[in-house]
Amino acid sequence: MDKAALVAADPNDAVAIAGGGGSFASLRAYGWALADTPRRLARRAFAATAAGEEMSRVRARSGHRMARALRWWDLVGLGLGGMVGAGVFVTTGRATRLYAGPGVVVSYAIAGLCALLSAFCYTEFAVDMPVAGGAFSYLRVTFGEFAAFLTGANLIMEYVLSNAAVARSFTAYLGTAVGVDAPSKWRIPVPGLPEGFNQVDLVAVGVILLVSVCICYSTKESSLLNLFLTGVHVAFILFIIAMGFKFGDARNLTHAADPSNHPGGFFPHGAAGVFDGAAAVYLSYIGYDAVSTMAEEVERPHRDIPAGVSGSVVVVTALYCLMAASMSTLLPYDAIDLEAPFSGAFRGMVGKEWVSNVIGAGASLGILTSLMVAMLGQARYLCVIGRSGVMPAWLARVNPRTATPVNASAFLGLFTAALALFTDLDVLLNLVSIGTLFVFYMVANAVVYRRYVGDSGDTDHHHHHKWTKAWPTLAFLAGVSLSAITFTLVWQLAPTGGAGKAVLLAACAAAVMATVAVFQALVPQARAPGAWGVPGMPWVPSASVFLNVFLLGSLDPPSYVRFGIFSAAAVVVYVFYSVHASFDAEEGGGGGDGAKVQDVV
Repeated sequence: MDKAALVAADPNDAVAIAGGGGSFASLRAYGWALADTPRRLARRAFAATAAGEEMSRVRARSGHRMARALRWWDLVGLGLGGMVGAGVFVTTGRATRLYAGPGVVVSYAIAGLCALLSAFCYTEFAVDMPVAGGAFSYLRVTFGEFAAFLTGANLIMEYVLSNAAVARSFTAYLGTAVGVDAPSKWRIPVPGLPEGFNQVDLVAVGVILLVSVCICYSTKESSLLNLFLTGVHVAFILFIIAMGFKFGDARNLTHAADPSNHPGGFFPHGAAGVFDGAAAVYLSYIGYDAVSTMAEEVERPHRDIPAGVSGSVVVVTALYCLMAASMSTLLPYDAIDLEAPFSGAFRGMVGKEWVSNVIGAGASLGILTSLMVAMLGQARYLCVIGRSGVMPAWLARVNPRTATPVNASAFLGLFTAALALFTDLDVLLNLVSIGTLFVFYMVANAVVYRRYVGDSGDTDHHHHHKWTKAWPTLAFLAGVSLSAITFTLVWQLAPTGGAGKAVLLAACAAAVMATVAVFQALVPQARAPGAWGVPGMPWVPSASVFLNVFLLGSLDPPSYVRFGIFSAAAVVVYVFYSVHASFDAEEGGGGGDGAKVQDVV
């Protein structure tokens, strides 16, 4: 939409804005704003910023610029620090015992491949547009404000919940390090609260608040601190892997502890168990997403970001697979401790109790690094969402003394601590996986759309011409998603055995490949990638879309209910608050000082 259209605004808007506070100046002004909601939604929901605006005027709303001091090894360190800890220590035991058995090694490899394909999509955006907003900014320049807001809300949810889950597991590992059964001794049961929300964990709250204080006072040396901690942590992981292979028994890879009740074999629950396990351990790869939020602070984005993001995913996948293999040799899969699988494995061995204590201490360290990196990332996301005008502008403020987004860090720290106080691990983990997969799915679609249609800054001259260019790409993306959904439904619902299921699955896979091949042959790319582009376009992002949809299908129904409720809540916030705040920012009346003026393209 062009600037001229803004002049013909409804008189109510002028009255509201004249009040000095835009739509929220008074109840009367807010009433006018609500009455005008349909028109505002039509204007703002699909309004996208140009990439240049996102990097210049939008970024300037935070005040102080962030120093470009990070190199590729800093990014690999941040990726390792962010990913390792949350994934292995929290989810491996659960995925092994409940879903995949020793085949969890393959689950990690599949989830790692899926993460690497998504990492390529993130990397193209981050190199072209090195800002702190990650997926929020990428979708804002591609699909517009509403898609970005919905994704941003899911990203914040994903970070807050994964941090709460990790902090609760910190309690279990710290207890192991000092020889206390922490889940029963340090968590306080509260009668009257529903199951899953009735164990109060004060240690988890303490560690979240401590990390929040640290990141509010972080300096440019924080990356060096992370590199040191991550180096110690990787050395500790290699120690675990070596101990597992030294004291383990290869028979545990194929034999259950209780054969009468649990099937044996390397894949006790078959291929379905392996893919269910892959969806469950996908939480392990949230960390590289936090690395993409550091793009604004990278010295040479076109060189450092591809090596840092993809490199960290490859290294972490290799570590995870080795670690899962060493754990599977230590104990039969049906004897693994769900809360603290690695230290629990050594606890029962005569003369090896000290290893359990060392593992507890090391895991506690790893959980601290992953919490710190994730909380750095979530604060930058919320800061950029504040810059965009869809959330209060005070969230975007960067403290001039510490050069950190203190408001966003403190707000999210308190929110995370409140969740970690009551909520059980299982409730948190399922919800996190679905949010992660949804965000990665959206970014994979966005990278195809931007390459074949161009972003808003390239195509805003003729609205009709833009949609003429866009429909083949949108139809293609819808076709890939529908084929993936069909494949997933057949996989989940069709009866096993017989050739019918295999034929249907092969037909769905062939349909996807044919769709991609036809699209590649018939539709030219509208823009060349900048310094770095996703290889194998459009095959790699299409594979990422397909894998993310498939892994989404492996999650349980309650996850979808919770995800639906949260997304609906995000839509309500957008309709009743964000669209009006954004509209005021666009008109220049809501911010008072004009600092939130936003272009509509």
